[in-house]
Amino acid sequence: QVQLVESGGGLVHSGGSLRLSCAASGRTRYSTGWFRQAPGKDREFVAATTWNGGMFYYGDCVKGRFTISRDSAENTVFLYMNDLQPEDTAVYYCAARGGSYYYTKEVDYDYWGQGTQVTVSS
Repeated sequence: QVQLVESGGGLVHSGGSLRLSCAASGRTRYSTGWFRQAPGKDREFVAATTWNGGMFYYGDCVKGRFTISRDSAENTVFLYMNDLQPEDTAVYYCAARGGSYYYTKEVDYDYWGQGTQVTVSS
């Protein structure tokens, strides 16, 4: 079992930055992904990393602006978001699963956090 708690969301102006955190308890060897869901839209893949943080993959919508990283000692995965735009407004979720690769689909993940709201004003 893995319990995930996201934090770090908030309100930011266009062009600003935020850092989201996903703190995990329980199992320590797991792959992690970030997804987001805007009102009225399907959940969208944002970024993923492997259990050791050695490999990364990003959704086209955030490439070049967002960075995912893992602090294994703290059992926490971060999502650094730069140059935020109003279209980035969404609830951001982290997700986890066992395995040694990164995963980009919702159905790939077994555990989900409760989500954290990110709002970008223009």
